[in-house]
Amino acid sequence: MLGSRRTKVIVTFVAVVILGYVAVWFTQGKGGVPQDFVDARMQGAIIAQNIVNLSNQSMVSLEQVNTLDQKQDYANALTLTTGLVAQSQQIRDQAVELSAQVGQMTKALSEISDFNARQAALESISNRLALINQLINYSADLGKLLDVLRNRFTGQGGTNVEVQALVNQINTDVNAINNFNSQAGQAMDRFDAIVGK
Repeated sequence: MLGSRRTKVIVTFVAVVILGYVAVWFTQGKGGVPQDFVDARMQGAIIAQNIVNLSNQSMVSLEQVNTLDQKQDYANALTLTTGLVAQSQQIRDQAVELSAQVGQMTKALSEISDFNARQAALESISNRLALINQLINYSADLGKLLDVLRNRFTGQGGTNVEVQALVNQINTDVNAINNFNSQAGQAMDRFDAIVGK
């Protein structure tokens, strides 16, 4: 839990620094769309889609976890959840890569001459940062689910209501990840329309 809070603080700090950098350089465009921006944008889109795909896969597994818990098959529910937690490490690794690409996009943002194009790019960057923050929540909620199932398996407490609430929260996290990814894509579609004029 402390690690999750610390991670949120770090992500928030990075977001503030990036947005501060953008604010300073926002009106100092130098023309065109820099290749660094294009490359980082493409890599970031691929990574974000990988994150979405991995998190969507977890929704099916979560329904299985809930079903197993209701059948009091805690051992299999725990095994499946442990696999989800391991998968969440892959997602966190992808989030680190996405952060690097967002940083590259932000650095190149000042070289985009059109104000409206920069604004659309900034919106996409903001949505990518929100996606990363939501991934932190997703990971923390998976950890909580694992703890509750361990407690149920060992007879130390935890209820089906808690499991269902955590499954619902994780599904909400996944939906938010999908929405932030979609909004980032829509912003880049506007960017393309502006710079394609």
